[in-house]
Amino acid sequence: MQSLSAKRVLDLTGSLLLLLLFAPVLATTYAVVALTAPAAAICRRPRAGLYGEPFQLLGFHRAPPAPRGPRIPRGPHAARAAAAGRALRRLALDGLPQLVNVLRGEMSLVGPRPLPLEDTGSTALTCGRLTVKPGMTGLWQVSRRSGLPWDEMLLLDLEYVDTHCLAVDLGILARTVPAALTAHGTR
Repeated sequence: MQSLSAKRVLDLTGSLLLLLLFAPVLATTYAVVALTAPAAAICRRPRAGLYGEPFQLLGFHRAPPAPRGPRIPRGPHAARAAAAGRALRRLALDGLPQLVNVLRGEMSLVGPRPLPLEDTGSTALTCGRLTVKPGMTGLWQVSRRSGLPWDEMLLLDLEYVDTHCLAVDLGILARTVPAALTAHGTR
């Protein structure tokens, strides 16, 4: 039997504890999304995992942003869905179902964010980040999250690939909590 790595033990322990801790939040969020979303409460998005292996990234359904241009009247259901989607993103709750991806071994708690399949093989930078499991949080999320340009994000991901170890992961996890609580860098 192959022994579990320290990173996998952290992923299993952390995801199980977080699922238990956030169970009431997950249930409440699921109910709110199910009542307001125009589609299923949990959505699945194809993403590239370790070595580009495809998997289905789980997340709570968020209403798409309103289109730019002339304002088209929307009903109360659409307004509630948009407000719920904004709240999910601002509070970083939309990604909580990814804890199941971590439990399954498709993701890690810490690593580069999983890219859509079409964005994975275009450059050496994007291919280099596929040599570790994608994560729920990573170096660029705690640096400034979505406020970084694409190239800087890729360079931070590659820095993580080159330097990752249990101590780095624990440091990123510790920095993720205040970043998520303050919604630092989210749009």
